[in-house]
Amino acid sequence: MEFYPAGVPVPEENRTDRLFLRPLRITDVELDYDAVMSSAEQLRRWSQSTWPPDDFTLAQDLEDLERHEREHIERKAFTYTVLNPQATQCLGCVYIEALWADAAQLCGKSNHAAIVSFWVRASELASDLDRHLLESLRKWFQDDWAFDCVLFGTSPQDACQPTLFTETGLEQRLTFPLPNGGLYLVFR
Repeated sequence: MEFYPAGVPVPEENRTDRLFLRPLRITDVELDYDAVMSSAEQLRRWSQSTWPPDDFTLAQDLEDLERHEREHIERKAFTYTVLNPQATQCLGCVYIEALWADAAQLCGKSNHAAIVSFWVRASELASDLDRHLLESLRKWFQDDWAFDCVLFGTSPQDACQPTLFTETGLEQRLTFPLPNGGLYLVFR
């Protein structure tokens, strides 16, 4: 299974009245770092890890962004920053990756499949930005992307996403163990 069809353009952006998605770049490091550190506890539950550590630095975040930007250019994975409409504040991130072998069975004979995960700034959860982002992502994948199967993944430790996915019509189809001892939930 090929991740994304060769020769097909990767969508550059998605805009709504509440957010602006575009590829994450190294020039976003200060905005990204602010969002990551403002939501550190939430991100630790979401990632089921100690990331970001309390002493996480701007330089370490830059290393992460360099990797994400390189993977995007090489079409190995796509990472989008979630910005406010004015592009002055980072509100989260969206990660689009190739399916893991454990999840490929959920897409049957699909030629181009992806698993999508995302987080939004902790301060934006009360305003349901996560719900708005999920709804806009589902429409974006349907209208503008060449994937023939899109799954959504999250951590059972995340306080909101499993419920959000179920409430918006996604069905949990798979639970599998992660190398770090955590579990990952996959919805379709």
